Amino acid sequence: MQGSIWKRYGFAWVTGGFFLISFLGHWVFGWFTYVSEQQAHQQPVQFSEYLVQMMRDTLENWQSEFLQLLWQIVGLALLLYVGSPQSKEGNDRMEAKIDALLRKVDPGNADRVIAAIDDAYSGRETDTPHAHQ
Repeated sequence: MQGSIWKRYGFAWVTGGFFLISFLGHWVFGWFTYVSEQQAHQQPVQFSEYLVQMMRDTLENWQSEFLQLLWQIVGLALLLYVGSPQSKEGNDRMEAKIDALLRKVDPGNADRVIAAIDDAYSGRETDTPHAHQ
């Protein structure tokens, strides 16, 4: 692989940065809200009580939003990667048609060309080593 770790995983770094900023913002603003509520009710400000309250709120948010979205993204990407039937529905038919066309256009070399393309892709449909040919 080429490039630095920052370039190769740029999307992950940006996503992680957004996550940290929002996570810290949630806890900082949660602290201000907690202190304000405690003062309004003339109760003492206790960090341990704040910690329990924020951990509960964070877990609720993660359960209802983050974990659901994480499963949708990671689960679907994983199923696509392992080649679930749903991820190949349209591609198999198209590939069969293209193979048939290659066999009609160049019957002598079609099987060799198809085998070379299959070897180059190794089941990955997102690479484009032969797209420009």
